[in-house]
Amino acid sequence: MAEIIIPEIYTRESNTDHNGRKVPVSLTKKFSYGTAGFRANATYLPFIVFRVGYLAGIRARYLNQTIGVMITASHNPMEDNGVKIVDPMGGMLDAAWENYADLIVNASDSEFLRKSQEFLRQFSGRVVENATVFTAIDTRPSSKYIEEAALCGAQCARVGGRRLGLLTTPQLHYIVRCQNDSSYGVPTEAGYYAKVQNALAGLNFVTRCGKAYIPTLHLDCANGIGAQKFPLMCISWSVLVVNLMNDQKTQLNDKCGADYVKIEKKFPRNFDKIQAFERCAAFDGDADRLVYFYRDASNEFVLIDGDKIAALFAKYITEQVTGAGLSDVFMVSVIQTGYANGNSTKFLRDKMGVHVCCVATGIKNLQKEAVKYDIAVYFEANGHGTVYFSPRFYDILRTVITHKDEVDQTIQIKRLLYFSKLLNTVVGDAMTDLLAVEMILKHYDWTVENWNNMYKELPNVQRKLRAINRSVFQMSADETTCVKPRKLQGAINTIVSKYTDGRSFVRPSGTEDVVRIYAEAATEHDAEAIANEVEVVVATYCV
Repeated sequence: MAEIIIPEIYTRESNTDHNGRKVPVSLTKKFSYGTAGFRANATYLPFIVFRVGYLAGIRARYLNQTIGVMITASHNPMEDNGVKIVDPMGGMLDAAWENYADLIVNASDSEFLRKSQEFLRQFSGRVVENATVFTAIDTRPSSKYIEEAALCGAQCARVGGRRLGLLTTPQLHYIVRCQNDSSYGVPTEAGYYAKVQNALAGLNFVTRCGKAYIPTLHLDCANGIGAQKFPLMCISWSVLVVNLMNDQKTQLNDKCGADYVKIEKKFPRNFDKIQAFERCAAFDGDADRLVYFYRDASNEFVLIDGDKIAALFAKYITEQVTGAGLSDVFMVSVIQTGYANGNSTKFLRDKMGVHVCCVATGIKNLQKEAVKYDIAVYFEANGHGTVYFSPRFYDILRTVITHKDEVDQTIQIKRLLYFSKLLNTVVGDAMTDLLAVEMILKHYDWTVENWNNMYKELPNVQRKLRAINRSVFQMSADETTCVKPRKLQGAINTIVSKYTDGRSFVRPSGTEDVVRIYAEAATEHDAEAIANEVEVVVATYCV
């Protein structure tokens, strides 16, 4: 087996960035493949992306399918970049292969050569005619150069590559899924738009129009890829009028975008003239996160995050399922993490009667749980999420719709079908999630304030403490209960029991030497008090 020849610019010792500068990367600098793949300052990325491209090629050969490689750093500053692998069904990279990614990226140049040969022998399937690597990029200045490294890596794995050009991250996930599963759609960007347009037209046709809902929206595009791609949806002005803001190629994520709005809890740049109760939304840099916001009567900023998007989706879906006479057939579930606001959980479970499940932090964990149900809504508070619909869901709806005589029930079944087709169910997609939100608000004839008043969030506080050895903190499966140190959870329980609606948990970071603290209560004062008391207790274990 011929030895792989690595271009010098993609070696660790002679790593060369997009400006032509040689930036050697010391072996002491370690990288970790997280939920978002590898992210770092763009100067470090060429050698990393070459190796990830190689691994993607090996995985494509192993599965004899198309694998995706996305070049993006999402909500990170423009000078950063990143790379992540998209698996054949449009999901995130298999967990076992994340370990392989860490192994080869953190290897020396000589170690990588040896390991790459081992991988080629170990994972290459006998039949590889369908093995391909699709690449896509965001708008960062470094992305196009870095993409070449991925394609070169795939070629070294003896796999062909295809540049898809500028795409949102969810669009690449969608196209990879369609390439491997033609029943999901046409594997092109045009196919993505056509599917969304058809579903939107169908859902709009069976959605009544009232007077309170105004089809005008101010959209913060984070100066990212969403600014270029959302207009290509070609949405009729009679359905929705979108005022694109922060839609330039510079100042990516700079005081704008979903992450900025969520964390800072303030208006993004260029939104100072927005009037009270005008509906606003924000994408992040690669358009996979969505949050809403508005100015209230007191001129205060109001955030509507992923929790409330999930609640809106769950309410709509549950009511359509019930109205169609299918509540005994389908269970609607909402998958949350410990960071979901306590009042969102109460609203869903107690008022809507929806099954709620809590899992460990990370979108992968939500996705893994979601596929256990016929219909599962899952969102992180940061606005990343979607709805999973099982094959059984579609089989039953296709059967039922041909036998329904009641017009109302037929309409509700059509709403469910169109809604499921409108969403990018493969992965969280800010563009399709936004259209789904707008259709539901139109259905209920709601203003943004009506939506926000579904329930009132409990005030919450987040802290983090430095920990010399974060491994001493061991958590339950859903990360909301501390198993070790043994006495810590009892102390937390005692603290929160003193406060109305009190709740708190601690969890060690997966990437930093810190322990994170979450606290919520009926008042902001009490939430702060809980956080202060828990911090004192946790600090005794951090030394």
